[in-house]
Amino acid sequence: MNWDVIQGKWKQLKGEAKSKWGELTDDDLDRAEGDRDKLVGVVQERYGLAKDEAEREVDEFYHKHAA
Repeated sequence: MNWDVIQGKWKQLKGEAKSKWGELTDDDLDRAEGDRDKLVGVVQERYGLAKDEAEREVDEFYHKHAA
């Protein structure tokens, strides 16, 4: 999976990420920097999800916005 697209558009996509995961703060999103593993960690931490569930949600976000 090529996350370069997401990282390149991260400033624009932060609003979309905040819409999907309303509990994430601006600091959480800045910390993620559009990096998949960091975003998985932030989502997992904030929502108390298992790692595989957080990965699934982040991958869904990727597929929606990477095109």
